[in-house]
Amino acid sequence: MKLSIVIPARNEEGNIGKTLSLLREHLDKNGLSNFEIVVVDDGSKDRTGEIVRDFSLQDSRIRCVRNTGRHGFGRAVAFGLSHFTGEAVIIYMADASDDPADVIKYYGILRDEADCAFGSRFMKGGGTIDYPRFKLVINRIVNLVIRLMFRHGYNDTTNAFKGYRREVIENSRPYVSPHFNLTIEMPLKAFVRGYSYKIIPITWRNRDVGESALKLKEQGSRYLYTLLTVWFEYLLVRRDTYRTDDGVFHPWQAPSASDEFPLQK
Repeated sequence: MKLSIVIPARNEEGNIGKTLSLLREHLDKNGLSNFEIVVVDDGSKDRTGEIVRDFSLQDSRIRCVRNTGRHGFGRAVAFGLSHFTGEAVIIYMADASDDPADVIKYYGILRDEADCAFGSRFMKGGGTIDYPRFKLVINRIVNLVIRLMFRHGYNDTTNAFKGYRREVIENSRPYVSPHFNLTIEMPLKAFVRGYSYKIIPITWRNRDVGESALKLKEQGSRYLYTLLTVWFEYLLVRRDTYRTDDGVFHPWQAPSASDEFPLQK
């Protein structure tokens, strides 16, 4: 199974080289050679794109695509999801906060076990390093609210680092969150639409260079909008997102050109 890794990056010249080096080295070391790394340059004003292009000259599995439209974390990820070629995709952060070892674990899940690979920094075996205290408190409150609303038992929905099989991505479109609220739109849509998932402990490390683009004051209303939009689907039209002809719930799939649709009288 070919694995795609989508990395949204904006003004990450101090981190992207380290991120790509560690990720590529770890994948090759563990025998996972059938992969591509798609870095989305989201309107960077520094050398981010140039650094990625230098890597691509050395390794054709790494490529840079530039988001020439409106910018924002969610838009950059969505742009990358329109350009990956693998059978599965992992969203990975440009600041080296995600552990490459967890990518290997995600790959095994997506290949052999489930439609989605979700990680938790807050379950036994997981952890965080240098997580800002205030953001940690807000994170725990938001994730508790999400757990109560969707009753899925997952305590780290807001983390961006997740993996999906291609059919999950295609059948969860359109993605409408332009910023970090995409981090909850993607997994919650997958859950509501009946795709299987496995949760494993992961490790997160705070960035060494620069500041996070996530601004809590700016994101509050965006998260609330996304949360309520998917929650209403969960409450009101969840059954419409499944095929139930055989009496068993199945994940919804977009019809193909070969499907036949009898005329309705």
